[in-house]
Amino acid sequence: MMFTRRSFLTGAVLAGGSLLVGSAIWPSSANSDPRKLKIPELIDARNQRQSIALIAQAGKTSFFPERESVTLGYNGNYLGPTLRVHRGDDVEVAITNALREDTTVHWHGLLVPGELDGGPHQLIRPRSTWRPVLPINQPAATLWYHSHVHGRTAKQVYTGLAGLLIVTDDEEKALGLPSEYGVDDLPLILQDRQFEDGALVFPQGMMAAMHGRRGDTLMVNGTVNPVTRVPRRLVRLRLANGSNAREYDLAFADDRLFHWIASEGGLLEKPVELRSLRLAPGERAEILVDFSDGRATTLDTAPDNNVSMMMRMMSGVAGLGGVGRETVVGFEPEGTEALGAKVPEKLSTHERLDVSKAVRRRRFVMNMGMGGMMGRGMGMFGINGHAFDMQRINEKVRLGDTEIWDVSGNMMTHPFHIHGVHFEVLSRNGSDKGIRDQGLRDTVVVREPVELLVRFLQPAISSPFMYHCHILEHEDNGMMGQFVVR
Repeated sequence: MMFTRRSFLTGAVLAGGSLLVGSAIWPSSANSDPRKLKIPELIDARNQRQSIALIAQAGKTSFFPERESVTLGYNGNYLGPTLRVHRGDDVEVAITNALREDTTVHWHGLLVPGELDGGPHQLIRPRSTWRPVLPINQPAATLWYHSHVHGRTAKQVYTGLAGLLIVTDDEEKALGLPSEYGVDDLPLILQDRQFEDGALVFPQGMMAAMHGRRGDTLMVNGTVNPVTRVPRRLVRLRLANGSNAREYDLAFADDRLFHWIASEGGLLEKPVELRSLRLAPGERAEILVDFSDGRATTLDTAPDNNVSMMMRMMSGVAGLGGVGRETVVGFEPEGTEALGAKVPEKLSTHERLDVSKAVRRRRFVMNMGMGGMMGRGMGMFGINGHAFDMQRINEKVRLGDTEIWDVSGNMMTHPFHIHGVHFEVLSRNGSDKGIRDQGLRDTVVVREPVELLVRFLQPAISSPFMYHCHILEHEDNGMMGQFVVR
């Protein structure tokens, strides 16, 4: 449902002025016994004669013992299989909609033409099948796929319509990185969800719309309080923030070092040694962790405090997520220390985008506020003062051009995603980019103004590409625009 002026005013009245409507959405620690981490099924396109079948379907999932929740999934009850494709291949994907409502499947981070992108314009009606043939022409990377039907993206993703998409290539294979799926190469989809009496609920109300839906329980791959055994050697973690709105500030409980090796666009030029890593909704990262010491540990996150100052004042809530760190997933090394992959000194060589070839500069401001109710002509959510309109093309770009996009926001942090491209971060708040702004990206955290260098190599003629905030509630309610490339 779109968040409108009427619903805002109604919510305020129902809340008696406090603006706290609907289910409680402030996270707290989950109380449950450790459970074995679920590893999604792996479907390799080459083992399927370059043909992959997905069914979007309803089901029931037991996140807690003896409690069932109504959920959605691809080829199952919740989430979907991990899809692996190979650079240089063409892959046919048949997506059948077995739901009672429209859906789409967006290939987040995949560089394909607009009509194959799976955005709001590629609706899959109930009992219909969409059959795009996806040309895989980009370096190895961890991508993901998820519903992108306008106005219902937040609910469909929250309920389970998402999964990982892995691109591999010969350059990556030659590095000898950990690659045994589910053993030393682990997919980790991070989510927070709200439960009542063990059943999944979808929070409603003004707070959910303003901040995005935040849950009281962390999950990985749909597993509450997960723990997994890992070999005593170097292990690769493919991290994807699949939450609607929550940011994760990730670090190991024992403060161990790890190596960041890949951003959304694929491998970095060389590993970056870190002790913590932030992931906003839509962002992915690959890290290498050495478990050869045999010590059990947990990957934890700091509280999420991404809340607007206005809402902090109006609600009286000082912060989100409590005061301490929360456990995301536990690791239990097993076996004897074994020789395995080593951290390469060099990962990849990137073709640098040339800022001198930028032909145009565009400015995008993610708007969030009450201007529309104050007579200033701006709605609750929008970009450059306009809420999303399926019938309006906001920008027109020439195929092959390089541009500079200046992106900023207001009131809170916004993850900004552009379909159909990879970009470089040029600067942050007028200064040099930060260490975590390295590599090619498709999603960037906008806490302060950022300057992006974007090259447009994919056409979008009959179906436009989107740009939007990846807090899904913001996107659904209008913080999105669209552009053609021709």
